[in-house]
Amino acid sequence: MSKELNKHKPEILAPAGSRASFLAALAAGADAVYCGLKSFSARMEAKNFKTEELAALTALAHEQGARVYVTINSILKPDDLEPVGRILTTLERDVHPDALIVQDMAMVKLARQADFSGELHLSTLANAGFPAALETIRADLEVDRVVLPRELNVDEIKDMARACPKDLKLETFIHGALCYGVSGRCYWSSYYGGKSGLRGRCVQPCRRLYSQDKKSARFFSCQDLSIDVLVKVLLSIPEVTTWKIEGRKKGPHYVFYTVKAYQMLRDQGKDPKVKKNALAMLERALGRNTTHYNFLTQRIQSPVNTSGHTGSGLLMGKVQGTRANPWFVAREELLTGDVLRIGYEDQKWHAVHRVSRYVPKKGHLHLKISSGKNSPQGAPVFLTDRREKVLVEMIDNLEAQLEKKMTGAQARPDFRINLPRRFSRRIKTLEMNLFRNTEKSKSSRGVTGLWLSAESIENIKKNRAANCWWWLPPVIWPQDEEDFRDQVNSVLKQGAGNFVLNAPWQMAFFPPTEKLNLWAGPFCNIANPLGIAVMAEMGFSGVIVSPELGSEDYQYLPQNSPLPLGIVIAGNWPLCISRVLADNLKPQVAFASPRGEESWVQKYGSNYWVYPNWRLDLSAQRKTLEKAGYRLFVDIDNPLPPQVSLKKRPGLWNWNIGLA
Repeated sequence: MSKELNKHKPEILAPAGSRASFLAALAAGADAVYCGLKSFSARMEAKNFKTEELAALTALAHEQGARVYVTINSILKPDDLEPVGRILTTLERDVHPDALIVQDMAMVKLARQADFSGELHLSTLANAGFPAALETIRADLEVDRVVLPRELNVDEIKDMARACPKDLKLETFIHGALCYGVSGRCYWSSYYGGKSGLRGRCVQPCRRLYSQDKKSARFFSCQDLSIDVLVKVLLSIPEVTTWKIEGRKKGPHYVFYTVKAYQMLRDQGKDPKVKKNALAMLERALGRNTTHYNFLTQRIQSPVNTSGHTGSGLLMGKVQGTRANPWFVAREELLTGDVLRIGYEDQKWHAVHRVSRYVPKKGHLHLKISSGKNSPQGAPVFLTDRREKVLVEMIDNLEAQLEKKMTGAQARPDFRINLPRRFSRRIKTLEMNLFRNTEKSKSSRGVTGLWLSAESIENIKKNRAANCWWWLPPVIWPQDEEDFRDQVNSVLKQGAGNFVLNAPWQMAFFPPTEKLNLWAGPFCNIANPLGIAVMAEMGFSGVIVSPELGSEDYQYLPQNSPLPLGIVIAGNWPLCISRVLADNLKPQVAFASPRGEESWVQKYGSNYWVYPNWRLDLSAQRKTLEKAGYRLFVDIDNPLPPQVSLKKRPGLWNWNIGLA
């Protein structure tokens, strides 16, 4: 390895969703640990931490030479702003974390108002996925680090690195769970049942069994990412300063083993024995089956393998016996304290069993399943956590040091939110119909919107191009950047002046000297006045707010908005946008969920859009929303495949129940 490569030693960033996992990360020698609080974290199902506990853990980590990053990477509703401001003040006063990991644009302003002195890291949920985005992010948000999307291959990571400003750092995932949907572009859990993945409450509908043409499979359930020995390639990219391990819902065994393995691969990866031991540790880390996914462009692997299981943990056997007396034969030895899961995580009847005695390889273990749950014969049994004696002793030693640092809860700090001045100028109310098909758009009443693409530009006449509102897609990859820059320039030359950007960083495609009407689109996930204020500072003319909100939040926003607001009033809204499609799932053909909800997949550009077969429809609330102050109402029209028909359902999404 060259001297230059030796100088570059990226930090290994470990996940911690519980105290034991945090201490396991320190025991493994992690360079940094990221964790969430009891609220406003993108992994609300993890145990997470109270501030007094986190203060002691952070002090201990700093003594051990490790940094601590706190995740507040949820989208924020209007009534979240003041509580989050108090949390930031408490973190600054009592905890002293090294950085915040954030998704919501409001966090930039909140951090300033709370005088937070640490760094700001932009979460992968913010979807900064193309090179030109980085300069815009650094200039307009002044964040210190960007967490890259999991979907990028190594050449694309190098493209991002080449475009990275000198005072900005990059972080990339090297191991852990993959989502089917692109981070920040998945609404599946929210649309199906009100629990938003952007709020850390995803119920993982992608992990379920779906059926198409009488065949059932987990068409969207991804394996885990594992870059393993290929991380040596990242050592040649100095802009990538952090290797991130995903897994805040994992136990201490997983955290310890993955951190240790990647330390070995980073520091001694050229040694064949070290490499072999590191791979063995990853094999035993109790995650899912793994894939390199997109990392190597010459050997792309689909993360969806419907022929194998995607349950987390190590498969140890299958349930036998009777419902009253279930048991299984252990494929490997089981230790006292091992945690087993019977069934898959998405099955309601799945159960957890803690092993109370040592079981040898091929030994029988009778299962005691509480809460009246009966696991069916043949159900898989997974080992999901293990407490080896050595690891327990290390954690206990750190626990003893931690107890000395624990103090009681401090008084709640005073924090008053400073909201932006309300936009008060009267503007005309507009109705927009958004199309993909230029022919269909000819019959549009009101304002016409078109998704920007080479086809839409080619098929529209110059005079109509100038009057259209051009919508940029929610996800742009490095390979697409130049095409979209050219397409933007093409319609600008035809006189176009109205655009909807579905990531704030798409500002990079527009010359700052031109007077254009640029709106932040609904995929920007803007849901509060401070987020809107950031959009105003970036130069946006208006904001189409997040479609996930409930009635009260929608009616509140215009009262404190510094920009005119729009809303998606009706239309075909996607469950998610993905970069992959399972080999045996047919696009444009309906598939059904376990509850009979039908959906379909359609490819547009480089991405696959998953649509439900019922429309979002807030049309009955139009007068209420107009009275509240909304001035742009968007109806999204998407072509239906021949074999798909829409069902009549209320389509209110979270209007009545609110965003959880």
